[in-house]
Amino acid sequence: MHIHLDPVGGLAGDMFVAAVVDSFPHLEADVLAAVAALDIDDVALEVLDHSDGVLSGRRVRVTRAGRTDTQHSHGASDGPGHEHRSFRSIRQLIETAPLDPTVQARAIDIFSHLATAEGRVHGIDPADVAFHEVGAWDSIADIVAAAAAIVASGAATWSTGPLPLGGGTVPTAHGELPVPAPATALLLEGLPVVDDGVGGERVTPTGAAILRSLAPSSARPTAPHQLVTSGSGFGTRTLPDRSNLVRILALEPMGVVGAAPSVGVIEFDIDDQPAEDLAVGLDRLRDASGVLDVIQRVAFGKKGRLVTEVRVLCETAAIDRVIDLCFLETTTLGVRRSQQERTVLSRSLNEHDGVRVKTSQRPDGSRTAKADIDDLADAGPRTSREARRRLAEDQGRKRP
Repeated sequence: MHIHLDPVGGLAGDMFVAAVVDSFPHLEADVLAAVAALDIDDVALEVLDHSDGVLSGRRVRVTRAGRTDTQHSHGASDGPGHEHRSFRSIRQLIETAPLDPTVQARAIDIFSHLATAEGRVHGIDPADVAFHEVGAWDSIADIVAAAAAIVASGAATWSTGPLPLGGGTVPTAHGELPVPAPATALLLEGLPVVDDGVGGERVTPTGAAILRSLAPSSARPTAPHQLVTSGSGFGTRTLPDRSNLVRILALEPMGVVGAAPSVGVIEFDIDDQPAEDLAVGLDRLRDASGVLDVIQRVAFGKKGRLVTEVRVLCETAAIDRVIDLCFLETTTLGVRRSQQERTVLSRSLNEHDGVRVKTSQRPDGSRTAKADIDDLADAGPRTSREARRRLAEDQGRKRP
């Protein structure tokens, strides 16, 4: 899947999260659970329906012990009264939270981009950066929620339209700074921007750091694609001549059979890790962002030892990160890596009566469908599961 961001009003962390959840409502639980896992007392994230009188979508609000995050949203930076946190303490907070490792890695990556930019602005080592605006509890919640949304979306590639530069100044812990703020300007380097004549802070540091982590292209795919879904995430500021939102367009490749992006292949053998522990490690690899599949089989290695051959397929852009996870989750001391071309059928994932169904089109024009077994587990005995499977797959094959 490819996701394109259309920053009509601009981009902030809360707007990004709201747009993803509006596009994929079933991901809301994953996003809320990630924020709840943080060790910050009484912090909660709400996803609200929102309309500005012209368009409708979702909006995100973060609260803590009765306080509501009303200033943090797009259009206003946090004032000097917000908490200060070091990058070191934020990293420790995220690493010790019971989060999926891929969500942890994505959240830390976003903060790392912020630390690098702030370090350049103030002339200090990124490790020594003490965050002000983005170190507050509401911004931490936004970034962890964004990381969870990115991982749960399963998007392989991202792109963005031109980002509005804004203008004027913005109050910060360092006093009045020009817009875009210096750290934001560094994070936006290389991305498409536009001066649309509307001032104020249009892209926040958090929004810019999310984009830098996603490494989006500056244009939507030119090959034919199917528009799978769309959604809008609102900020709190009211703009004079447009809706203050970022829109998401989720696209799937069209065509019966065709070339697909190349795939990364990681291979290694294990002969010294207990089977039950290896099973846990490989399951964690399967759940990691960017991993397409993990295959294992038993073989004989040196000295006649039984070994487990592991083959991991992943997105090429994620291969270095996935290799790191292989070393973390298994006892292997080395891996073999390669990049291979592949040809795939056009496919889509839809839901029918609560059952996810993957459909694909064959070269002869016929359509095949496969229901997700996890969604059938609560349907009752085998005959009930089979009946519900047939019904969901029949509906999937009929979907245009």
